[in-house]
Amino acid sequence: MIWAFSILGLLALSGLPLFLVLSGVAVTGFLHEGLNPAVYFAEIMRLTSNPTLIAIPLFTFAGYLLAESNAPRRLVTLADALLGWLPGGLGIVTVLVMALLTAFTGASGVTIVALGGLMLPTLLKSGYSERFSLGLLTSSGSIGLLFPPSLPLIIFAIIAEVPVDKLFSAGIVPGLMLVSGIALYAIYQGYRTKQRSARLHEGGVQQLLRNALWEVPLPIIVVGGIYTGLFTAVEAAVATVVYLLLVESVILRDVKYSRLPGLLIESSIMVGGILLILGSAMALTNYLIFADIPTNLLNWISSTLHSKWSFLLALNLFLLIVGCLMDVFSALVVVVPLILPLALQYGVDPLHLGVIFLMNLEIGYTTPPVGLNLFIASYRFKRPIVELYRAALPFLAIQLIILAIVTYLPIFSLWLPTILAKGH
Repeated sequence: MIWAFSILGLLALSGLPLFLVLSGVAVTGFLHEGLNPAVYFAEIMRLTSNPTLIAIPLFTFAGYLLAESNAPRRLVTLADALLGWLPGGLGIVTVLVMALLTAFTGASGVTIVALGGLMLPTLLKSGYSERFSLGLLTSSGSIGLLFPPSLPLIIFAIIAEVPVDKLFSAGIVPGLMLVSGIALYAIYQGYRTKQRSARLHEGGVQQLLRNALWEVPLPIIVVGGIYTGLFTAVEAAVATVVYLLLVESVILRDVKYSRLPGLLIESSIMVGGILLILGSAMALTNYLIFADIPTNLLNWISSTLHSKWSFLLALNLFLLIVGCLMDVFSALVVVVPLILPLALQYGVDPLHLGVIFLMNLEIGYTTPPVGLNLFIASYRFKRPIVELYRAALPFLAIQLIILAIVTYLPIFSLWLPTILAKGH
């Protein structure tokens, strides 16, 4: 048994796809326990019966449509017209639009690549230092993962078996805290350098509002529809795709009809990879439970960490490391099944755990030395990786402070779901 796992570990280090590693460990474990390995396929079938699952490919396709269109540029221009008069206004615009785009794409790399080429020269022209501009774009690339309809939120809800609408609401206040923290730092930089927006636009705000008229209502449609009970998460995903297809391809014609099959293929490849990993991880979780590994791990941790607060501190340190080393989807499917029973034992609400988990992962994206955003930004902006390390540190410090506040004060995660539950 040990030698089989060792071989799989070496293959993983050599680049074997994660879903094959997870499947191999699960099947090997089932065989070792004398179980029929067909249990693996039963877990895959169980995954396909989850009613929320269809939201993942729909929201992914919607995110690709949004990134392909000129909507990000129109939203940046409108936000600049509204906020550009403030010191640090363009910095606020940057973090708001990047958070919005990341919420729909679910992948920070897409956001940095899609908006980086537009925003970096604009920030520099506006008078911001290169270090601040690089740090802002790198750290903002994953800051929208806590806002609906973020795919990581949906996947956590599926794995942890919590209502996705409640998890959506749990992430809003902590997400706004992260955005506000970076926006306040941008305002401070604006006051310090006495800079204003470079003004990306011509014409009045009314004209710019008309230009972005179709994109502005989108978050309201999605979030408002879910929380008023008009839509389920799946129905919101369908409405989002139909709305964006009509707007971007029929009305505004940003996305040509000939490009739609390519976008569908690209988004489907991404979703297929996520679902393969998710199904394999659920099969592995089934084996781990059968082998009493979570129970043994819980007993060991309980004898080492004697309070909820020490557990949360250890959890944050562990998840920051995970966020550096793994992409968010792999981390979710591999780590959540192990962490969830431990958190419940220590009295951590699953919704609060989901917020802590995703905050750590999005911060891990910009944590040196191997945070994924750092490498994406280094490639996109053609800057040495060490330069990105230095640029990201102030933003990393801000996010870690907010993470500590949210971790030890659960009210920030649980207040809105409680209010909405009472309203219904």
